[in-house]
Formats: sequence, C-alpha cells, structure tokens
Amino acid sequence: MNRTVEVGVLGATGMVGQQFVALLENHPWLSLTWLGASGRSEGKAYREAANWKLSTLIPAATADRRVEASVPGRGPRLVFSALDASVAGEIEQAFAAAGHIVVSNSRNHRMDASVPLLVPEVNANHLDLLARQSRDKGWTGAIVTNPNCSTVVMTMALAPLRVFDLQQVVVVTEQAVSGAGYPGVPSMDILGNVVPYIGGEETKIETESTKILGELRDGRIEPHRVVVSAQATRVPVVDGHTEMLSVRLGASPDPDEIIAALAAFAGRPQELELPSAPRHPIVYAPEPDRPQPRLDANRDRGMTVTVGRVRACPVLGVKFVALGHNTVRGAAGVAILNAELMVAEGRVETS
Repeated sequence: MNRTVEVGVLGATGMVGQQFVALLENHPWLSLTWLGASGRSEGKAYREAANWKLSTLIPAATADRRVEASVPGRGPRLVFSALDASVAGEIEQAFAAAGHIVVSNSRNHRMDASVPLLVPEVNANHLDLLARQSRDKGWTGAIVTNPNCSTVVMTMALAPLRVFDLQQVVVVTEQAVSGAGYPGVPSMDILGNVVPYIGGEETKIETESTKILGELRDGRIEPHRVVVSAQATRVPVVDGHTEMLSVRLGASPDPDEIIAALAAFAGRPQELELPSAPRHPIVYAPEPDRPQPRLDANRDRGMTVTVGRVRACPVLGVKFVALGHNTVRGAAGVAILNAELMVAEGRVETS
C-alpha cells in the first residue's frame, strides 16, 4: 500500500501508550500525528509529559510533539486508545459518536454485543459487527477492541485446537509486572515473590475467550461452548505472560498432531501480509525448558506466541505452556494489527 493513514493515541503517556508510540515509529501505513492525554499533560512536549519506561529511546519525531486534551474532533479519524478503564468508557464512546474509529486496548466495551473483540488471526470476520454500531448506537464512527493481554495469548494457542472439538480449559497465568502499568506493583510485594491475585483478571480470561473463539451468525456472536477456568498470578518478570494450560478435546489427537496444528496456524493477517503480522503467529519450541520470557517474549518483535511442552495430561488429556509479550502482542501490537486489517479491508479510508 502506497498511501498512509493519520492516527492518534489516546492515553499516550502511559505504559501501553508508550508502546503505541514506539511501535508506530516508521510504520509503513500509519502516521502518528496526534497525542491525547489527561488535562495535566495538555500543552507539554511528549518527552516532558511521558515518564518513558521502554528500553528504546523516545522516537525523535514524537518527542517534541505537543500533547493535547482527549477531546473528540481534535484528532484524526483513526485513534488508538490506551486509556485507563476508569475513564475509557465515556471518552471512547464520545470519540465514536463524533466520527472517530477507536481501536481500544481498554476493557470497557469488550463484551458489548455490537463491538468486535478481535485477535485478527483468530476471528477477523467479527469486524462485520461494525455494521450494527451505527444502527444500534447511532455512532458515525466505531469502536473495535482487543482482549485482555492474557486472553490474547491463550486464544492464540487454543484457536488451532478448535478442529479437535475444544471443550474445557484450565489455565494458570504467570503475568509480568509491565502488565500492571507504572508504578504498578510495589517492589516489596513482587521481588522474590508470587502474588496469587490480579483483580478482575480471571473473569476476563474466562469470558472474553468464548466471545473471541465464537462464531458470527446473523449479526451476532455465538460464544464458543468451551468452559475456561483461570487462575492469575503476578510474578517478578518484566515482560512476557506465561500460561500453563490443560485442555480437554472431544477428539483424541496425539501430541504430534497438536504440534502440527499449532505450527500450521495462520490467519487473515498472514494472508494479507500485514506489516505487523509475523509470518508464523505461533512458533513451537521443542526444547524441554521453553518457552521462557527472557528468551522468547520478543520473538518476531513481540508479535509471536511461543508454545512448548505439549504432552499428555492425566486429567484433561493434553497440557502445554504458552508465552506472549503482554504489552506488544497482548496490547499495543495487536491493536495496531487490528487497524492494519481494517485498512487492508477498506474499512478505514486512506489518503
């Protein structure tokens, strides 16, 4: 594509907002021209407003850009939302009503019946829900959401197994501290420790996954019948959510068949060769001690989910480990991939 789309970021100064800024640097299709944040950041240069915490430098093209208040109508038509859930709901609706297309990382609208909850390799056709938004809500714009960061990793790993009659899942997550934002979890709570509770996380994993894995019929999502039981923990890892899954399948594939299904998995982003799409969205690691966050979270610029240790489970049938970068594939990266899909399919105007 030789045309570009101007984009903005709501909540640009936070941790996920910073990932948006970093990932959009030199993007071939999307040009970051607008930064929105709270009133206390309005008018400041981005380098002053953002307490930059990524290991890369602030992009030079963005560092001196002025931050504006998150007011509908000020930014470009396509905006990414990294807003905190405490304020995201009303602001995102106001932007959609004013004609903006909001690609949101926030949880507020994920389970709305007319809002796509998108992992584009898994359920790209759910974008057809957008037709309901103008009819049901009267918006001239739209909202598209991506899931909770742990849900993204899990549904990527489970999607290839739908052909084996996916029935039950028990998952335990070991979630990185970057998922808690900044300042996040106090050091005295997390160093040398595991915190066996993340508020609201288990419910999001259990409910969002059935919508993502479900089927679109007659303008509605029929949730997948899989039953998910989740336990979420916070661990002293910077980036990368690790998940231990046990799965019951109606069919009885052997481990080699499951590994083959995982390795062969691809979706609409790979078909369209979208800029942020890894060639292989799932990589199987054959080593007995992989995946590991330090070694695998940044695979393919953080956009690949790594799966390992596929083996028999004496309770549910099969078990394995999955890992993904929580603020890239699980947040800003998947939102950008969602936007790329919308552009490639003509759902967003180019200039």
